[in-house]
Amino acid sequence: MPIETSQATDVRVLRDKAARLRIDSVLSTTEAGSGHPTSCASAAEIVSVLFYSVMRYDPHDPRNPASDVFVLSKGHAAPILYAAWSEAGLFPRERLLTLRKIDSDLEGHPTPRLPFVDVATGSLGQGLSAAAGIALHALLSSSGQRVYALLGDGESAEGSVWEAAEWLSHRCLSNLCATIDINRLGQSEPTMLEHHMEIYRARWEAFGWQALVVDGHDIPALLTAYDKAGKTADRPTVVLAYTIKGKDLPDIEGKEGWHGKALDKEQAAKVVKHLEAELTGAENNWQPHLPQPRPGAGKDGGGAPPAASPKPPYRLGGKPVAARRGFGDALAALAKTDPRIVVLDGDVKNSTYTEEFQQQAPERFFQGYIAEQNMLGMAMGLAARGHVPFASTFACFLTRAADFIRMAAISHLNLKLAGTHVGVSIGEDGPSQMGLEDLAMICAQPDFTCLYPADATSAWAATTLIAAETGLGYIRLGRPNAPILYGPDEPFAIGKCKVLRHGERDRALVVAAGVTVFEALKAYDELAKQGIAIRVIDLFSVQPIDRAELAASAAAAGGIVITVEDHYAHGGLGDSVLAALAAERVKVVKLAVREIAHSGKEDELLDRFGISSAHIVRAVQANLA
Repeated sequence: MPIETSQATDVRVLRDKAARLRIDSVLSTTEAGSGHPTSCASAAEIVSVLFYSVMRYDPHDPRNPASDVFVLSKGHAAPILYAAWSEAGLFPRERLLTLRKIDSDLEGHPTPRLPFVDVATGSLGQGLSAAAGIALHALLSSSGQRVYALLGDGESAEGSVWEAAEWLSHRCLSNLCATIDINRLGQSEPTMLEHHMEIYRARWEAFGWQALVVDGHDIPALLTAYDKAGKTADRPTVVLAYTIKGKDLPDIEGKEGWHGKALDKEQAAKVVKHLEAELTGAENNWQPHLPQPRPGAGKDGGGAPPAASPKPPYRLGGKPVAARRGFGDALAALAKTDPRIVVLDGDVKNSTYTEEFQQQAPERFFQGYIAEQNMLGMAMGLAARGHVPFASTFACFLTRAADFIRMAAISHLNLKLAGTHVGVSIGEDGPSQMGLEDLAMICAQPDFTCLYPADATSAWAATTLIAAETGLGYIRLGRPNAPILYGPDEPFAIGKCKVLRHGERDRALVVAAGVTVFEALKAYDELAKQGIAIRVIDLFSVQPIDRAELAASAAAAGGIVITVEDHYAHGGLGDSVLAALAAERVKVVKLAVREIAHSGKEDELLDRFGISSAHIVRAVQANLA
């Protein structure tokens, strides 16, 4: 939607606002004794123009679904973001002086503890992808929102920025406008391009964007640029703003060595006196441009969750089906009943089976292509606005987006991940395609639910459970077809395991998940022939883990516990079980992949790398001797 009010705003108002933003950024960082006042100062006119002329929003209702959205990708400039909302009237200016204090939500880098922050942006290079997800939300909800992302020039070296730039151009998302604060100076030295504005323009235009080069301290020029962006309907716009780091801070402006350094009180007093002398008082007449909801526009996220989840269609003991297929089938069923769900896939939809969801709800399926960082970032933006995004790819490729996963956890988002093709059991494709470290990566984040289903029925259950559970979730999914272990009415729960075999004379407990469940069951049969009874658990829920059942089963099985997993030895299922049983009188033996894998057939690889039924049998025998 074109913006209509920017040029009508008194330029004096915006200059005063920019000065106020600089003053507050300096005072708050000086009070904190740390922070980034020079990074704030370079962006003052940009933020002033956006917040006090261009954007339509309610200063007293930051989550208003009709409001335009601002994403601060250069998260270290958090003080100016806080100052902007304070100046707009959301909270008293005095609160700015609590910056970076333990009892304040005004943290050193912004997090969604604040109602005007969608995603945490302390790790540079993620804001544009998150803004893309928010722009998608605006289209899905027909809200008419525009999304504005402010990036730093240093972070434009991140590959994720260009993944987002390419995707946004491909989808022609004209409701998104990025601004790059090109202040030339990074943390330790000048940026690669410094102030070579034409190179910036050429690069962004090559990616299909409308690129507008402006003096970032020239308010009329900024107004004109944002007005043009608002009237451009066929592509996204980037405003390339030539700025000076530390602008209008006497003795500091444009100098190296000031990144991330607060001014001392004497310096701050000098700066504030200088800036206050520039004020005209015109800002006292400012009034916000309130949003106007569109008739028929949807609420955040597309509606309420379904009352009940559909049942899986697989027959106990029937034709083998891959766990990843159970995931895809469940998503397709949920597409019909849960309008909150959106799916993003990294060009493997015919392997993850998310193409089934696409067939049911094409408007809620987004091809992320081979750009996993941007895919995760967009999912973060969608989750921040109330959708339930499932982002899927091979588990090994999720490691490319590990930092996005970390920031999603810091943001406390309702984000769901699915990693397929896990472990050596994928076979001939070889080690580059084998997810063998994903549990360690995911479970390192304390708020992730991690489910590892063995068959298609439990994969279906895992998908519906993760969809219904608010918070971060990961489903680990095997590639091979597997027997159906569970009937359609089998109950599953987050934090609970399944005891598949047990008896009064059990002498050891074997804990498995995914493909190794079937190896454990083979071992049970072989050991039974030898007169050795063992208990077998399908762990299903790796995090949270069923401590009570594990402890009870370990005690009932004589305190001997064998864990077996298609994952590296560090940070996987075995370590989760060890941690759960740390206070128990047990002996835990971990069977896991302990070397770089190789191409081969599934059965060959399971045996070569020590996690086949034969290795389980030998481990039980050795520990009973």
